Amino acid sequence: MPNPYESAAGAATIADAVAGNESLNGTRGPTAPDGDLVSGAEMTAAQVTRRLLAYVRPHRMTLLAAFASSAASVVLQLYTPILIGRGIDMILGAGLVDFVALGPLLIELATVVVAGALLQWVQGVCVNRVSYATVRDLRIEANDKLTRVPLALVDSHAHGDLVSRVVNDVDQVGDGLLQGLSQLFSGVVTVLATLVFMVATSLPMALVVVLATPFSVLAASAMARLSGKSFAAQMRIQGGLSAYIEEYVGAQRLVSAFAYGEQARRGFSAINGELYAAGERAQFLSSLSNPGARFVNNVIYAAVAVTGFAGVITGVPAPLTVGEVQVFLSYANQYTKPFNEISAVVTQIQGAYASARRIFALLDAVEDEPDAEDAVELVVHAATAGATAGTAAGAETLAAAGERHGGTVRRGGAFLGDGRMAEGGLFASATGDVVFDHVDFSYVDERPVLRDICLHARPGMRMALVGPTGCGKTTLINLLLRFYDVDAGEIRIDGVPIESYTRESLRHAFGMVLQDSWLFEGTVHDNIAYGRPGATREEVERAARRAHADAFVRALPQGYDTVLPEDGGSLSQGQRQLLCIARVMLADPAILLLDEATSSIDTRTELQVHAAFDELMGGRTSFVVAHRLSTIRNADRILVMRDGRIVESGTHDELLAAGGFYAMLYGSQFAQ
Repeated sequence: MPNPYESAAGAATIADAVAGNESLNGTRGPTAPDGDLVSGAEMTAAQVTRRLLAYVRPHRMTLLAAFASSAASVVLQLYTPILIGRGIDMILGAGLVDFVALGPLLIELATVVVAGALLQWVQGVCVNRVSYATVRDLRIEANDKLTRVPLALVDSHAHGDLVSRVVNDVDQVGDGLLQGLSQLFSGVVTVLATLVFMVATSLPMALVVVLATPFSVLAASAMARLSGKSFAAQMRIQGGLSAYIEEYVGAQRLVSAFAYGEQARRGFSAINGELYAAGERAQFLSSLSNPGARFVNNVIYAAVAVTGFAGVITGVPAPLTVGEVQVFLSYANQYTKPFNEISAVVTQIQGAYASARRIFALLDAVEDEPDAEDAVELVVHAATAGATAGTAAGAETLAAAGERHGGTVRRGGAFLGDGRMAEGGLFASATGDVVFDHVDFSYVDERPVLRDICLHARPGMRMALVGPTGCGKTTLINLLLRFYDVDAGEIRIDGVPIESYTRESLRHAFGMVLQDSWLFEGTVHDNIAYGRPGATREEVERAARRAHADAFVRALPQGYDTVLPEDGGSLSQGQRQLLCIARVMLADPAILLLDEATSSIDTRTELQVHAAFDELMGGRTSFVVAHRLSTIRNADRILVMRDGRIVESGTHDELLAAGGFYAMLYGSQFAQ
């Protein structure tokens, strides 16, 4: 079954591939039909555009400045051919040049060119700001979304693909926006302004250009439609390749241990080959749009030249001077230039739309249902909270008033997590009374994982969960933390259904030490203080001493200030686990969840850690998942699970005396 605490499913995926159970680039985890990520391919270009504009709208003043500077720049660029045309008409022949009039004209021309360049720079700055601000907002929203989606969605999708959506796809949208907005502003203004100038100069000549325009548009749009699907396929395969590489790198030791390098390289080559083929097709099709548009535009340019010089010679379709023909040729070039530019960046724009669809598919994914309006704050250290309540109402909260659920929940100040209360909320003081009442659960319909689970852990009780792999022990913990919701039955903490608590406060009530030690890149101090960021150095060191981690931490180059890499670097597996144990000791939770917490520690250290756990578990409800049955002999109650059911319950001695499944498991571990 999936483990929600793992940062990626890479090692497990590769292990299954080595065993021949599934391909290396497959996806692990349960299927989540109601939380599945759609590709977003069914989203039309118009819908994508509208949604992107919603992110651009907050920056509309910067956008307006970009549009204004673009318009002014284009007008100056269009005025330039007029000045050049006037200059040409001042050259009457060999030695017949009006230098008196030409001098001021050249100064005016230089001023117009410099001013146009400065305005183009202003436009570029404004477009850059809008594009990067939009990318920033999209990435923040996508990252925040991942914290709100059900764990089932994360479990059922390759983590590398999700990362690719937040990183690569957002970057692709930024590149497309940067190119698209730049061409949009200058293109629209150029086309409109050029039309005005051409019509003012000569209506018949303007009609020659306008009537040929649809051919250029059709040539570019046809190629864009053909390449759109290829770009969507390219981004999808790129996400798969990112997922594959994440698994490959994250499980490098496993790959080496099983001599799986050659197979892994072949798998990479296969996906990379697919990406190459899709990218080549997309690039080829998109690249056709630019030469196609340029061909049509060159035909337009030639038509203008022929028609213009006919006008100079014959006066048909309009009488023109050589300078005016030159002006029209410049305008024809300016008029068709936006079509050329847009077709030239169609690759980035198509890629941006394909990436935007993937991002919006993530943003549209089903989220965890929000907490109820009257959700209860589960307060871990209620006495402290009441003593330091920031308001009078908060101070009264712990005393009495508005009781419900048998006196567990009181109305008043909602606990904020830092020793203060806010007025008007509901809170409950966590005592650790846990009840599973006929709970059923399945990750996938018609494949039950837990069936009719009933248990009652009273405050301070040490409850052990044992059984073969896959019997549902870790799933039971997942339900307790509301990583998943039950299909039937009810889970209650202190008499209140867990759905009535806010998720954040519910999870703050638990402390977890898992089989897989999780460390992040940062100092030893920061790793231990993760569960209590405001903890003092003294509190962190005290927790490390209780976890028997202080000695090896002080032996590190910078002690508690030593920076660890994400995987713990040179620390042994046991040392990493001790740091995780110190973390939960510092958090001082109401309920402990220990999932094979000492499996990576040597026997001597395990005895020391168990002594620390005995101290920590005193007065706290504890759930201990264990395969090594010697570690749970002193549990107040042992639940024996098999095929998703609790088949036996009792103390160690009672279960041995019963001679059932537990006795068989115990005997198999200690058989001579």
